[in-house]
Amino acid sequence: MIANFPDLLFRLEARARDLLATGPCCHDWDHTARVRLLAQELQRQEGGDLQVIELATVLHDIGRPQETRDQGTTCHAQLGAALADQILREEGIADANLRHQITECIRTHRFRNRQGDAPASLEAKIVYDADKLDSLGAIGLARSFHFAGRVGARVHNLPDEALNSPSYSKEDTAWREFLVKQSHLAERMQTATGRRLATARLQYMWEFFARLNQECGYPAFERGEARTQPRAE
Repeated sequence: MIANFPDLLFRLEARARDLLATGPCCHDWDHTARVRLLAQELQRQEGGDLQVIELATVLHDIGRPQETRDQGTTCHAQLGAALADQILREEGIADANLRHQITECIRTHRFRNRQGDAPASLEAKIVYDADKLDSLGAIGLARSFHFAGRVGARVHNLPDEALNSPSYSKEDTAWREFLVKQSHLAERMQTATGRRLATARLQYMWEFFARLNQECGYPAFERGEARTQPRAE
């Protein structure tokens, strides 16, 4: 157990809020707060060290503003883990093993993991799943359209237009994010509870995009036809 954990958590929340204030709203403190609530629910079902999970979720996206500024050159998960270790040291966490447990949750939480390392501990799996659940369902759609609007992307496009385009381009639509990432999340979840919740949220998104395609006059799609292998970006 971490001594004076509530005080430590309060201080880290304040620091995370400050660091996230310069980032985009789709990865702001509101996102972090939702991920924390999801992680708490997953922990109640799956177990794991709640204190490690809480600290990791609070700090999991603190590297995101830099990744946004350089349009993906930086990996926010790797940077965030390094920043978190420094912050934890400054806040008096001298236990190197504890810091490692927390920072590994952060380092491995990214879907497009550039180092290819999957979450290993139960705590890291819970943080990963909680973060991905906030990319699915109605909130996942809202965040995707917010991002697309911020980078100047179209409202909607055809699968070929979406898939044959780079990130941060005019074709980087919410539909592209769904095809490249979100449609694969349920099968990549790390816990049984995460898979169950993700499957329900994903169903809603398939139904939404089917309706959107119809209203835009685009051809209907079969799920197998619309899917593609996730791309490492």
